[in-house]
Amino acid sequence: MVLTNIILKRLDQLTTTELSVWVKQAKTQAERGQLADRIPKLALANPSWFAVHICCESGQTISFGDTACVFPLMSVIKTFSLLYLLEHLGAEKIFEWVGVEPSDAAFNSLEQLIADRGRPRNPMINSGAITLADKLPAKDASDRTLLLCQWLNELAGCQLHLDKAILTSVRLTRSTANQAIANYLGEIGHLQNIEIALDTYEQICCLSGRVEDLALLGKLLAYEYHRVSSQNRRIVNAVMSTCGLYQASAEFAVRIGLPMKSGIGGGLVAIVPGEGAIACYSPALDIVGNPIAGLVFVEALSQKLELSVFG
Repeated sequence: MVLTNIILKRLDQLTTTELSVWVKQAKTQAERGQLADRIPKLALANPSWFAVHICCESGQTISFGDTACVFPLMSVIKTFSLLYLLEHLGAEKIFEWVGVEPSDAAFNSLEQLIADRGRPRNPMINSGAITLADKLPAKDASDRTLLLCQWLNELAGCQLHLDKAILTSVRLTRSTANQAIANYLGEIGHLQNIEIALDTYEQICCLSGRVEDLALLGKLLAYEYHRVSSQNRRIVNAVMSTCGLYQASAEFAVRIGLPMKSGIGGGLVAIVPGEGAIACYSPALDIVGNPIAGLVFVEALSQKLELSVFG
């Protein structure tokens, strides 16, 4: 385990011993989880892998665990594609297409989409993300993915890339639920092109990097940055708080109290507004699809340091 300077306004109260204990506890809890075996490449991960990277405005960092692991962002990218579209098209246009209401069903529920008459509840579930993937600028899925990736890398200083092996695995085992969602959205006129929208969604979910890259992305949402609208940053953080962990979002808003987004690739990012970002990688998931060890670690950190945005 390699530690650098402890950061954030209250992290200087921590000791290496405390951090090590929390990591050990988190990894023990991960034994309850399962890998995302629907996508063969994700099922090859070691369920005991765990990495954390924390960064803040000053540039100080704390980084430990299996930090060399590269993983696909999967649903974590929904947070940053939303930010991208807000910056390029504006909130009024975005929320003509999707809502901001929490979902009480699974992230890939067609039944809820039908019950809601085709309006996705929020951008963090698959129906909302596929709808917004259809609106990304550029003519085809590859160009849309490239533009989003370049924008994020340039803005955040990270090194995301499209993992073509993961993408091939996703395409070979395309989710029937996502296909049904896209078909329904297309039938009611919410998508311009069903196949391009779905292909775009799959490609952006396969943008990959290390836990440090995810923390750098999180910094975009943590504090004032002249190239990101403060209003858009607040919008994204609010949607993360209420929708970022799917139907478990309310539970963890109470227990942790930070804007967070997870992905079945094992990534988790938590925002401490005004201070910094915490990124974790732990591929073992709970029944909802959230990384177990990452949530256990962030919860311990938040409770110890009283990081909750709710005071």
